[in-house]
Amino acid sequence: MSASSRHDVQDLATFRLPAHFRGRSALVVQLWWLVQAVLFHPSPQFLYGWRNGLLRLFGAKIGKNVIIRPSVRVTYPWKLEIGDNSWVGDFVELYTLGEIKIGDNAVVSQYTYLCTGSHDMRSPSFDIYAKPIVVEDEAWIASGVFVHPGVTVARCSVVGARSVLSKDTEPFGVYAGYPAERVGTRAMRQTASGAPASDGTPQ
Repeated sequence: MSASSRHDVQDLATFRLPAHFRGRSALVVQLWWLVQAVLFHPSPQFLYGWRNGLLRLFGAKIGKNVIIRPSVRVTYPWKLEIGDNSWVGDFVELYTLGEIKIGDNAVVSQYTYLCTGSHDMRSPSFDIYAKPIVVEDEAWIASGVFVHPGVTVARCSVVGARSVLSKDTEPFGVYAGYPAERVGTRAMRQTASGAPASDGTPQ
């Protein structure tokens, strides 16, 4: 038998999805994918309330004044939570094999991929797993970022465009690169009243 046919490393015929991994029945999953294709994606740009309502109908927790573009894709909405006044940009992938929690006043910019699941490369049966992603209040994930499973994007931190984030950020930190590393601090300008805004330093 040739090395390529022995399946010493990876035998996908033995893969099994863990029980209750999706969080809903196969019927509900298929219904959501149909609704997403037929009612969510074709909806006009300005119908944010319509899309938020569809997500809530399928178990998502969506706050007030949330902006979600019609091109956003959500795998399992019942594993999604978004706080008040947050934005999710065009072509963002919310791969909710595990939970994704986005806080208040947070921004997830276009073409970003929040990936909560992957496979164990050491397992011959290619076992699947999921770890939650948390985007805390006032964080900004810029365009085209890939966020690994299990990562927390801390309050008020920034992840630069096209970065790959594989570890937690720190509050008010600015991160960039492949893999992303801290490159600065998010120091704030003065407020409209003229008072200096917080730079994240504990008072």
